[in-house]
Amino acid sequence: MNRRSLLSCLGLFFASLVLVVSCNQSTPDTAETPDTAPAETTESAAPEGEPVKLGYSSWAGWWPWAIAEEEGLFEENGANVELIWFDGYLASMEALAAGQLDANSQTLNDTISFAADAANGMVAVLVNDNSAGNDKVIVSDGIDTVEDLAGKNIALEEGVVGDFLVSLALEDAGLSRDDVSIQNLETGAAATAFAAGQTDAFAGWVPFWETALTREGSKELISSEEFPGAIPDLLVTSQTLIDERPDQVQALVNTWFDIMTFIDENQERAYEIMANRANVSPDDFQLYLDGTRFFTIEDNLEAFSDGGEEMKYMPYAADEMADFMVTVGFIPEAPDLEAIFDSSFVETYAEEQGGE
Repeated sequence: MNRRSLLSCLGLFFASLVLVVSCNQSTPDTAETPDTAPAETTESAAPEGEPVKLGYSSWAGWWPWAIAEEEGLFEENGANVELIWFDGYLASMEALAAGQLDANSQTLNDTISFAADAANGMVAVLVNDNSAGNDKVIVSDGIDTVEDLAGKNIALEEGVVGDFLVSLALEDAGLSRDDVSIQNLETGAAATAFAAGQTDAFAGWVPFWETALTREGSKELISSEEFPGAIPDLLVTSQTLIDERPDQVQALVNTWFDIMTFIDENQERAYEIMANRANVSPDDFQLYLDGTRFFTIEDNLEAFSDGGEEMKYMPYAADEMADFMVTVGFIPEAPDLEAIFDSSFVETYAEEQGGE
């Protein structure tokens, strides 16, 4: 948001997912990227040439990259990768935009937000997952339907994922953001304000909604599970990497699907690696995974297609998100949305597997 935000932490959660954060705006562990140094880097002997710098942060859909690092899956696919962990999601996006990373793990809405200012371009080449419950709207006692939000105060971070989720829900109910009172706060502060009884509702990702639920009588009203495709989490590379080293982009995409196979075949080991990377308890780890829908190659092909006016199709979702961000003043104008998608790498993978 700032998460996976529509820009601000869309970072600690779905940190979130965890975030454990889907997105915190803190600074990376340690480092070496200017201003926002990454925390951990990993060296591996792989193909020749400069390693591809791939950033990721605490979100359940991105923890699997740690499996590739631990189990040598990058090397097996010919990917020369320096995997860089960021404690703060926003910092990872800033690093990619500044040309300090070659690739990063981030949401579609954040990619739209940063695309116009990215030094080397930003292009989504793979869908890792969709938020399937990790982003929520939490309400106080007495609010039982979305219609009940009319005239109420909602604490959220404007322009980020929670705001977008609220807007989708209001629209479905025949309402708009004009029918509610938005209290614009950083996501963590918004959750705290709601928990203290200062607002009627809160919108954000995990773990922030866990704070919100500490308020007596509070409950979940809606979640991202009810809006499939609205919050896709992506592997985004620079256009420069695609132009100059397309083989490495393909190797990253191929590695991701090998990670999914590894999880299926070695669940105990996979979960151990991911839980350690996320630094969460077993109970929380399972909770965050339950709110994450990992994408198959078939899901990817569908998501990249121009299939119609449904959020599961990213070209349509991008139009909706860009319109929303311009409307709320989050960005001055929509970037070239066609330029932020490149489905050729998932298509190549599908062809190599005998798919479409």
